Amino acid sequence: MERRVRWGVIGAGGIADRRTIPEGIMPADNSELVAVMDIDEGKAKDVASKYGVPKWYASDVELVRDQNVDAVYIATPVNVHAKQVLMAAENGKHVLCEKPLAMTMDDCRKVAEACRVAGVKLGVGLMMRFHACHRAMREVIASGEIGKPVMGRAQLTCWYPRIPGAWRQDPAQSGGGALMDLGIHTIDLLRTLLGEVQAVTAFAENVVQEYPVDDSSVVLLRFVSGAMGVVESFFNIPDAAAQNALEIYGTKGCILARGTIGQGSSGSFVVYSSFQEGYEAKQTRTSGDISVREVVPEPVNIYQAEIEAFADAILHDTEPPVSAEDGNRSMECLLAAYQSAREGRRIDV
Repeated sequence: MERRVRWGVIGAGGIADRRTIPEGIMPADNSELVAVMDIDEGKAKDVASKYGVPKWYASDVELVRDQNVDAVYIATPVNVHAKQVLMAAENGKHVLCEKPLAMTMDDCRKVAEACRVAGVKLGVGLMMRFHACHRAMREVIASGEIGKPVMGRAQLTCWYPRIPGAWRQDPAQSGGGALMDLGIHTIDLLRTLLGEVQAVTAFAENVVQEYPVDDSSVVLLRFVSGAMGVVESFFNIPDAAAQNALEIYGTKGCILARGTIGQGSSGSFVVYSSFQEGYEAKQTRTSGDISVREVVPEPVNIYQAEIEAFADAILHDTEPPVSAEDGNRSMECLLAAYQSAREGRRIDV
């Protein structure tokens, strides 16, 4: 039997219990779950029992010292990510950490360097990169079918009212609101589709919800290629009304995706392609002037793909698919957006 990566989970509630354990680690061919940890001892016990895991802990220190654990998945509040990554690296564990790696860029770089020195892999949990549609969209863009990309738009919203004790609504634990929690995913997606970001301008405010983090943000991105982008992140739009759109426009057409941004793995996109040689004053936009095709890739569970890809990097000693350095570039853009919103000016990155 081929060797499997033995996983320990730090932070057994929320996304770990809802998605990453049942959809990612449990079905992964190259992985097995051997330990879970949560500061809520009852939650740790319950999750261990639910998935038939042999060990549970109420201490992250004890889990990272477990000799039967090869890699840890960290799904805790952002303010403890850096401490837990460093602790895992010191104990020789590979780490897949939910985004972002830390609250500040200095700490993001510090943990990346610590893992490099320790000789362990460090990956960032940006699972939407693994969506079959997003991978197929990259291929369409690379093929030149829509020409030179000039604009992208990515939106991720939800209804997230005040919940007493919710760490995402506490800036000391989360580092920010809708932009921090949702916007890093969409910034990262546009980076993967349009290339590196050169400058950022943003608004991030609280408009509706009664908590001290932003529930509304819009970010404008200027890419090195010359393309421009818009990222929309809101905690105050009803789930049923959310479109979570992903759109890429180019000189010969566009790609419009629906149902691909979020925690699901389904969805599709439509490619519109047209070549216009000269200026048309009437701008009639008739259907005969454009080619339309729908692309519906075979769905791939994004959490399983994320876990299997990171485990493969461990087993075959290759670079993680979303490395610390790569994930940190998206975090740098995000923190620049917050700076822009505070200072009311464009920030170069």
